[in-house]
Amino acid sequence: MTNKPDIIAHRIKTGLSRIKNIKNIIAVTSGKGGVGKSTTAVNLAISLAKLGASTGLLDGDIYGPSQPILVGATDFKPEVSNNNFVPLDKFGIKIMSFGFLIDPTQAAIWRGAIVNKAIDQMLNDSEWGELDFLIVDMPPGTGDIHLTMAQKMPITATIVVTTPQDIALLDVGKSIAMFNKLGLPCLGVVENMSTHVCENCGHQSDIFGTEGNQKLKETYNLELLAKLPLNIAIREESDKGCPIATANNSIADIYLDLAQKTIEEISQLPKDFSNKLGTISVVQK
Repeated sequence: MTNKPDIIAHRIKTGLSRIKNIKNIIAVTSGKGGVGKSTTAVNLAISLAKLGASTGLLDGDIYGPSQPILVGATDFKPEVSNNNFVPLDKFGIKIMSFGFLIDPTQAAIWRGAIVNKAIDQMLNDSEWGELDFLIVDMPPGTGDIHLTMAQKMPITATIVVTTPQDIALLDVGKSIAMFNKLGLPCLGVVENMSTHVCENCGHQSDIFGTEGNQKLKETYNLELLAKLPLNIAIREESDKGCPIATANNSIADIYLDLAQKTIEEISQLPKDFSNKLGTISVVQK
């Protein structure tokens, strides 16, 4: 772990209240399932912690929580202290997921209002401690749940995850447009499965196409934060519950660079000075 970076709180939407002890909330979103959003979220969180930032991870997908599998904690049940959940503490980050609270074989057949209440409870009634960043693994899509989360959760910024093919870009574009309309800044794009390198001959294949991130940059003026290869090691380590960011290899270095760029990009956003303001007394004469 490196020296702890100097992370400050940045501005959130007007009318929302910052969650005590959490400086910045970053929503990792995609608009489409199957592009590696949850894998990106957990590896980003671990990499931020490796850089010295105190970091938490909230699994916001109630219908299909992935984080218990990705962090190898399918049997974990959070304790309750002072009416608050105690998140899992693993890989240097605090983790909370609805998957910790239900039988993994059971489906959450709930309407949006109940889902939003569950997310709100995990967010506000968990003992996160002092966090520089809370990474939120958003559910796929752009429906009512996402709208409510974006309007009520004090999100600082978003990161968009996509794959290069046009059908993924179409859906992720809808997600970007939604957050733009809601006034939430996007730090940039993570392109997953950008290329495949043959393990036998080293031949590189752009299986899902090329220049996907360039199209997003031209349309939405978003910077590329990282390009992740289609690599079997990422899948294998995820299935084993040991995210690849915990390793010491070239792919872990990509996630570490993503974390560094995330810190740099968020530092460019307007700062929140609300906690710097002193008490103003009005004296009548």
